[in-house]
Amino acid sequence: MHDATLTNRLAQWLEPSRRSDVPPFMVMDVMAAAARIEAAGGHVIHMEVGQPSAGAPKTAIAAAHAALEAGRIDYTSALGILSLRERIARHYRDAYGCAVSAERVVVTTGSSGGFILAFLSMFEPGDRVAVTVPGYPPYRHILTALGCEPVLIETTSETRHALTGEALLAAHRKTPLKGVLVGSPANPTGTMMSREALSGLMAAAEGAGIRFISDEIYHGLDYAFPAVTAAALSEHALVINSFSKYFCMTGWRVGWMVVPEILARPIERLQQNLSISVPTLSQVAAEAAFDGTAEMDVIKHGYQENRRILIEGLPKAGLTRFLPADGAFYLYADVSDFTSDSFDFAKQMLEQAHVAATPGIDFDPIHGRSFIRFSYARSAEEMREAVDRIAHWLK
Repeated sequence: MHDATLTNRLAQWLEPSRRSDVPPFMVMDVMAAAARIEAAGGHVIHMEVGQPSAGAPKTAIAAAHAALEAGRIDYTSALGILSLRERIARHYRDAYGCAVSAERVVVTTGSSGGFILAFLSMFEPGDRVAVTVPGYPPYRHILTALGCEPVLIETTSETRHALTGEALLAAHRKTPLKGVLVGSPANPTGTMMSREALSGLMAAAEGAGIRFISDEIYHGLDYAFPAVTAAALSEHALVINSFSKYFCMTGWRVGWMVVPEILARPIERLQQNLSISVPTLSQVAAEAAFDGTAEMDVIKHGYQENRRILIEGLPKAGLTRFLPADGAFYLYADVSDFTSDSFDFAKQMLEQAHVAATPGIDFDPIHGRSFIRFSYARSAEEMREAVDRIAHWLK
């Protein structure tokens, strides 16, 4: 009896906080299920996770080796190694014709660390922040964990699943918004915003006093037209990017932000306390990665071929409707002809066809039961085999 009472008391003491009660990032659960099949001897085609099959640029690997050979790997400035921040600033000049000072660049632990720093520096608990659906799930989940309220704005085919200024202001009139977060190219849709569309949305946000965050993690992976950075349109926007996607450095966990000047010091203080600094070896490799763009462009061309294989092949398999795939490496397919439960569809496809994909309900709690996200970041051979497997399974 005494032991039971003590156990109950311990359970109450250790009860998780309400802010930790966020949904899982479903793609990670799909990865775990696929790993169990592989452990039992099955061969799974991985289309569930946004992870390039290629490795980091050779220039990045060589720089990391040289740093290890040199000996000590010490802390860096909380804002990041100065030479890396200067190289990122130069990237904006070279890639976008945009002047960004190194003082506004913050190196982060992947884009995920950037979102946490951005939300903490820009918003108070209870603030309402608009995000689009379908959209990247951790936007909503991180905001919730930090005590903010994510406001879901549906996108439609009429706007190519991109947020418009009109839709943003309509949501703002219902209950005031403090911020908005937009990705282009977007996950899971692959939709990109033109310069005119992005500038119009940003003008609407700034006119209403809504703080603007631009997720540009898939920049460099643009097929329809060149991606536009929000940093070229306003010094008041906060831009988040990463070396994970275009530079194929997911596990290195290094990204960056371009921040409004007024936020640089507050973000520096947050970074000092939350993580001291981003891993030094990753920063060294990231700086050298900029010298490997020729290698990365070859990989990008491979994604374009994979995109063609899916756009041409999936309709023959029975999946005839999908959202624009302007950039990134995702195809967001409508599976409503086969199911009203994308979670079960993905589960059965994994178990029976050994093709791993992510249910749309992860990206869109409103209409996601009708969609599946396929990542085409792996080899062309795997994409062709995936199409064949899906076609055979759906017959």
